[in-house]
Amino acid sequence: MGPSTMASLEGALSGTLGARIRLLTTLPSQPTIEGTLFTACPITNLVAVATTTSPNTPPTHHILPISSIQTFTLLSAPSSSNDFSSPPNTTPPLSNVPIAALLARADAAVARLKEAASRKNKNVGKEAQDLFDGISRTLPTRWDGNNIVVMDSVVVSSPYRGEDCKAGSGVAPNTLSRVRKVVDNERKRFADRERRTVVPAVPAIPAVHTGPRKGG
Repeated sequence: MGPSTMASLEGALSGTLGARIRLLTTLPSQPTIEGTLFTACPITNLVAVATTTSPNTPPTHHILPISSIQTFTLLSAPSSSNDFSSPPNTTPPLSNVPIAALLARADAAVARLKEAASRKNKNVGKEAQDLFDGISRTLPTRWDGNNIVVMDSVVVSSPYRGEDCKAGSGVAPNTLSRVRKVVDNERKRFADRERRTVVPAVPAIPAVHTGPRKGG
């Protein structure tokens, strides 16, 4: 096929993009191709034909050189349903952003952060903070300065022992007893933990006497 013939065929193919065509080729593997013309490139001198087995299956693209085409038959005009030049619009529709719900979630997150920060007292030692954390696992607890307030009725002051628990007027005696028991159990747990982590003392190495040196 000469250059002028190839250019003429390329021009004819370019004018029928999206049309259904039949090509007879010199390719042994693809002597006849029938499908929708996808593209005809004048730079690479290649054409692409899309074929499908059913409307619901994606197309298969066959790429072949224009020089291999013997005959070109137009079977049907271009159709929008056969337009493979652009992919279908698969972008999902945008929904309204629930601003109120997002603000509520943000407020809840900030409240949780503030609550967590209020449970940490930078003005007390580690043992007092550990005691607070231990009591709060079973009873509602908050800080009031350096005092631990349990159940909004019992105040545990430094040095935070069972006998340091004081209840206000009108508080049931069993409430005070319960808080004292929790405090004593937590402190006992601290003591047990310290005993388990004590590093045993290394025995001293006895001195070795070599006696007086001979010869001076």
